[in-house]
Amino acid sequence: MTELLDKIGTIQAANVTEVNDKAVFSQISGQTLATNRSEFETVPSVGTSITGFIYEDKKHQLRLTTILPKARLDHYAYGTVTEVRRDLGVFVDVGLPDKDLVVSIDDLPENKQIWPAVGDRLMITLSVDKKGRMWGKLADETIFEAISNRASQADRNKDVSGTTYRLRAVGSLLLTDDYYLGFIHNTERDVEPRLGEHVSGRVIGLTADGMLNISLRPRAYEEIGDDAGMILAVLKRNPNHAIDFNDKSDPAAIKEFFGISKGAFKRALGHLLKAGLIEETDNQTKLK
Repeated sequence: MTELLDKIGTIQAANVTEVNDKAVFSQISGQTLATNRSEFETVPSVGTSITGFIYEDKKHQLRLTTILPKARLDHYAYGTVTEVRRDLGVFVDVGLPDKDLVVSIDDLPENKQIWPAVGDRLMITLSVDKKGRMWGKLADETIFEAISNRASQADRNKDVSGTTYRLRAVGSLLLTDDYYLGFIHNTERDVEPRLGEHVSGRVIGLTADGMLNISLRPRAYEEIGDDAGMILAVLKRNPNHAIDFNDKSDPAAIKEFFGISKGAFKRALGHLLKAGLIEETDNQTKLK
């Protein structure tokens, strides 16, 4: 293996030396590498040359694959977390047969509660150490800035989804599914997202450099409950956006019109008032 140490993680040409039912064997510098026979539409003949990616599989056997991994040297891509080892790091699938890349514990948050979970996604590149071991290295902020789009004020109040890529004390950075950069301030979330977690929120503003300010909290009207939602729908439907009811209205009239008790009606009005969606007069309730 020492002869190929500097070639691990690179694309190389190799000479085919043997073919059997399961594999195609080739050599580089006297070292034999196996390639799954199923990778070839037409099986190469002995003496011909094949080109592929050199790596060491889970059994520490040198292999050459014609299936290029999504993340390579100086090439970044999303990979999916397949395993979490608290003493080592997380394993990430980048498309290699029988091999996942490890993102080291040293590159992950100190708080293991916000480590990626199985199924989360990390944008990584390939790194090979002096012993020929392959690792996944997280993309830094300059990479995300380079691949992102610039947002505009027209994006305000839009629903967005994205994947977190940096966790800070003040908040979380993410890349949306449409490749816009976003920031979630810690006051705009109930729980801190994990690194690599896919989250959904809404745009509440825009920074000077074109980054989306995102909230993971529901809109006010999404928090108000069924009764308040029903009252809000009635207000929106009425041409004058008003109803001849308030918190002092007759309980029987409320029950007949809305089908709820006066207590439930008052609680619903309270939610709407708190959300800043309505205002009350002496004998009416109106949309703001």
